[in-house]
Amino acid sequence: MGIFSESDYLAILLSMKVAVVATILSLPFGFAVAYVMTYRKFRGRVALDVVVNLPLTLPPVVIGYLLLLLLGKNGWIGMWVLEPLGIKVIFTWKAAVIATAVVGFPLMVRSIRTGMEAIDEKLIQASRTLGARWFDTVVTVILPLSFRGIIAGSILMFARGLGEFGATIILAGNIPGVTQTIPLAIYEYVSSPSGDTVAVALCVVSVTISVAVLIFHEWLGRRIVRVD
Repeated sequence: MGIFSESDYLAILLSMKVAVVATILSLPFGFAVAYVMTYRKFRGRVALDVVVNLPLTLPPVVIGYLLLLLLGKNGWIGMWVLEPLGIKVIFTWKAAVIATAVVGFPLMVRSIRTGMEAIDEKLIQASRTLGARWFDTVVTVILPLSFRGIIAGSILMFARGLGEFGATIILAGNIPGVTQTIPLAIYEYVSSPSGDTVAVALCVVSVTISVAVLIFHEWLGRRIVRVD
């Protein structure tokens, strides 16, 4: 087994699983919110901007506690939606996904918005002039031209998900083999008198994964530039 136990390997796999699932599930919502905030003018736009970016300013522990109140048995969603359907979220890996998605969502939206704001408005107007409907314009113009922002936002959220700690430990707990991710495992080992070696090894694994993700991002960005 080496330096790692079975629960440590599960923590590594779960960290990647949570980050990937959270990123995939958040992507369509992130694109939609970025589109609305970039191209639509309406009352309450400032309020939407504040709500979307609020997780960037709140401590992750606060976010986790608010989600716990919302999704718990006595919360609005927990009592009226999850309980009647027999869905258990708290203290499962699904809770870790939700915590990761909420914390990383502003980073994704910001990156996609940056990509959309860089699109020449004349290209969008030209598509409308040629008779393209709203959906056609989004699919054939806005989506391809904001692809770099989408990739950057996805990478940022994935990387943020790998390091998520505060909201996850509140909402999902720190259950080895069930909800324990790399940061939670490191926290547990650091709290143990003889856990420094494994904690350092897990840090190395985390850094290695992060570096690999960043290298992939740079490689993909260059490929996109070449295609353009």
